[in-house]
Amino acid sequence: MIRLTPWFLVLCCAGLFAQQPELVSVQKIHDQAAYQGSTDLVRFSNLFFCAFREGKAAQGPEGRIRIVISSNGKTWVPYAEVAEAGVDLRAPKLEVTPDGKRLYLLCEGVGAARAGELNQRPRFSTSSDGKVWTPPQKLLAQGDWLWRATLHPSEKKFHGTVFNPHPTTGGPKPEPEWSLKTYTSNDGSVWQLSSLLQVPGQPNESVMRFLRDGRAVVLLRRDGGDKRGAIGMSSAPYRDWKFAPLPVLIQGPNLIELDDGSLIAASRGRGTTPGAHLILSRLVLSPLSFEPVLELPSGGDCGDPGMVWHENHLWVSYHSSHEGKTSIYVAKLRLPWVKSGQ
Repeated sequence: MIRLTPWFLVLCCAGLFAQQPELVSVQKIHDQAAYQGSTDLVRFSNLFFCAFREGKAAQGPEGRIRIVISSNGKTWVPYAEVAEAGVDLRAPKLEVTPDGKRLYLLCEGVGAARAGELNQRPRFSTSSDGKVWTPPQKLLAQGDWLWRATLHPSEKKFHGTVFNPHPTTGGPKPEPEWSLKTYTSNDGSVWQLSSLLQVPGQPNESVMRFLRDGRAVVLLRRDGGDKRGAIGMSSAPYRDWKFAPLPVLIQGPNLIELDDGSLIAASRGRGTTPGAHLILSRLVLSPLSFEPVLELPSGGDCGDPGMVWHENHLWVSYHSSHEGKTSIYVAKLRLPWVKSGQ
């Protein structure tokens, strides 16, 4: 079990917040490949950039990263492709580099391997315009998965969590318990270990965000034990972490702090209707509460959201198969409690 500390009192109370997100629009923006999924979303050079994986199936050696752009969130244009011969590029994530001049693309590369071996490492690529990208370069060690790079606003460094299902054997078979570590990088090309996180239950997909008060928060998926999500908190220099379990299952989590300081999480989970859906939840840290507040049009194979706050609206990219083939969607939401100009 994850050890609780006194301030981590988990609540999940329906109706705790009177004002709920309002779905302004939702649009399918891409369905041209046999399969497309695992999205992320960022603003750069006054444009939306949405990255996702496409291929013949959810997994396979031909997986590549497709990037589409939009100036207004309504009309989306295919813009770039990042691929590596013989390697399945998975779960793309986008961030702006610390100098603000380039886009940083992070993904996992899975290649063919001989029996009893593992061929899987993170990759990164950069671009000054989002159109022309450097060839994917390997990061870290075999079996590591750097799920997302997050820029610390004042340090001007990347931070991220790395999980590995093969912490002692090196693979290829996953072990009963997985490792979880934090890493930092000046520019995303070389990452250095910064802390070891003692979280049981096969911790894996996670997002780290830095709050206005300087604290860091990690929202985390767990695939072992009770499979419920977890949340961690730390203060600078972000080496001493305290974790607590959440009351719900979360997959492919993302997290954003809004202009008023409120926190919105997005993940695949269980909502008010049967089956899995893309769920938005409001997160409060003291006392800790995690309340689902909106179920986006979604179902079946769905999740992996990207989130951007732009012009007083929350924009969410995600994939879903609720209309048949797994496709890419972008939703626009109004959050009534965040006032214009905050």
